[in-house]
Amino acid sequence: MPANLSINREIYITKRNSKMKTTMLTAEQKSEKWYLVDATDMPLGRLASQVASILRGKNKPEFTPNTNCGDHVIIINTDKVALTGKKSEQKYYRYHTGYIGGLKEIKYSTLLKDKSDLAVYTAVKGMLPKNRLGRKMLKHVRVYKDANHGHEAQKPELITLEGKR
Repeated sequence: MPANLSINREIYITKRNSKMKTTMLTAEQKSEKWYLVDATDMPLGRLASQVASILRGKNKPEFTPNTNCGDHVIIINTDKVALTGKKSEQKYYRYHTGYIGGLKEIKYSTLLKDKSDLAVYTAVKGMLPKNRLGRKMLKHVRVYKDANHGHEAQKPELITLEGKR
């Protein structure tokens, strides 16, 4: 026992010997909410990491790593998402067509102009687990270029994420 805890000896012993229960979430106990995120002036990486955390369910006290306990997220205004530094000119989105020599590269400045929803979607996808649980979580994200979305019936709750510019 540490010397500085001699006064609180009873508290120290009860804390050391106490038994804590870990609760594991099951499919029946799962509760899903819908969140609306405005991506205006948000850096792409910060937006994606915070959305991925909500999709995994890490914002809930009953987080269980082996179950899909996350919520649904609707991301709007992806045309106004930002990249910091020189990433818009130096970073490339790469994909392969499947044919020989079919590697294609697009600068992120062009990608954000033409397909900003794809840029946000792939950023969120890259921050989720790479297994079937991550593929299930990815089905809970919806990405839209402007403020129009067709999910008013789900009554999404508007949340503000940290890190706006």
